Amino acid sequence: MRTPTPKLFRLRFFIVLVLFTHLFAFTSCSNENESDMTDEMAQEDSDTANEDTTNDENDTDGDGTDQTDDCPDTVGFLFEESNGIVSIEFENNEFPDGWVSKNGNGSSNGYMQWEGNPSMGNPGNGKVVFPVRITSTGTYRFIWYSSYQKGNNGTEHNDSWLRFPDADDFFGRKNNGDIVYPNGSGQTPNPEGTSKDGWFKIYRSGNDNAFKWQASTSDNDAHNVFATFSNEGVYLIEVSARSDFHAIDRLLLFKEELSQNDAIDMADTFSQKVVCE
Repeated sequence: MRTPTPKLFRLRFFIVLVLFTHLFAFTSCSNENESDMTDEMAQEDSDTANEDTTNDENDTDGDGTDQTDDCPDTVGFLFEESNGIVSIEFENNEFPDGWVSKNGNGSSNGYMQWEGNPSMGNPGNGKVVFPVRITSTGTYRFIWYSSYQKGNNGTEHNDSWLRFPDADDFFGRKNNGDIVYPNGSGQTPNPEGTSKDGWFKIYRSGNDNAFKWQASTSDNDAHNVFATFSNEGVYLIEVSARSDFHAIDRLLLFKEELSQNDAIDMADTFSQKVVCE
């Protein structure tokens, strides 16, 4: 057998070295790819866990209701305006003594009726607050779905107090453009009849005591009711008792560009109620 020459031995050694180097590089690359993939999967799992934790933190009561931290301090929820509409079941709130839950008489899902003492000249008694988050700024018209539940005279037991304390403007306006402002607002002219501390007396007319969509202010000189929101944010709707046995079923706030009929057609889609954190 021939003994390999030094030249041939060096050639074989070089070939083995090259093959070993390529094999080592391939193994390292494979390990790096596997490591990168493992890191990416771990990051995805972490992101998913964080997202689930965030959702769980927001849904603290476990009922799927969104949470928010911009509610007023005194109220644990707010209602969301959507597409220029705020539609609220009046009974979807907490009520002080004097308000009584009722059913029937053509209401949608029940209603609240004031059965405490009348509060004709002093608004604020039996006050209920509805915070709303406005995202589409502008002027909105207000109406409610109400009835009187005592007697057969549509001018009695037919009104409650209303105030928008932090709106940029709160006023009554007739179709001819005449405007009134509540007493205590610092603006004039003021409505006929009772008004005080920025509150309007809001009434419905007619001797048919079925529930109907209407909200007017200024006695014997009916003005529609409006509020202006110049900036996005949370604003308050305040309702308080005036006449006993005035029954309120629903509240509707809609941009003035919408007709009342169109707004009522959309009113059955109620605004989302968002719970505070």
